[in-house]
Amino acid sequence: MKKYLKYTALAIAATFISCREEVQKPKVSYDVSNKVSVSKTDSTQIEVADLPIQMEGTDYLIHPVGDLRVFEKGSKARYGSSTVNDVSFTISNLGEYEITGYLQNLKFQKTDSDSIRPLSDKPILILTATYLKTIADKTQNKIMVYTLTDSDTNKDGKIDTGDIKTLYLSDISGENFTKVSTDLEELVDWNIVESKNRLYFRTIQDTNQNGQFDKNDVLHYNYIDLALKKWEVKNYKPI
Repeated sequence: MKKYLKYTALAIAATFISCREEVQKPKVSYDVSNKVSVSKTDSTQIEVADLPIQMEGTDYLIHPVGDLRVFEKGSKARYGSSTVNDVSFTISNLGEYEITGYLQNLKFQKTDSDSIRPLSDKPILILTATYLKTIADKTQNKIMVYTLTDSDTNKDGKIDTGDIKTLYLSDISGENFTKVSTDLEELVDWNIVESKNRLYFRTIQDTNQNGQFDKNDVLHYNYIDLALKKWEVKNYKPI
């Protein structure tokens, strides 16, 4: 009985250590050149698209594209029958002017055209895509804001939520897809100040290069004037 309790305690301790190691996994892995690697997409995944979305007041359809998700429901029965699975064909969620999910791409189609173009031709993982309706109403500039990962910053061979989150903008057509946050800086948050037509955002820089973002690192404060046609990131110092 004592041996059983001893082994149980060791197993619990090992699990706890394993969980801690998983939580503390670095988001950035530095090589000699400090270059950020880009992972190739997994060719074994099955790509599907949700039905198109049209943001109010725009003349473009947006097609969310992602990987088919299969959830195992049961185990194999006897005599070689197949595993029973639940398949989710829905890859995105739609809020008020915002698409969320774990998306491999978005594709854009003008309502009077059959042509469909991708947002990006490089591997990315889109977490949110937000249409700035209030800015469009005031300035006629129809802009999308994206939070996504675009590089395998922890060098584990894949692009996922374990990598640095970045901030991008594009026109409602998907054109002018532009990164506005700095490489190797993690996006903390962003918001819109309508009275000034500005997008404010914060990033954090891993200044001690320990692979983590913590209280010892430096926050950067930025804004973009969305009333202008050219997006220019400006720094400001509130503290």
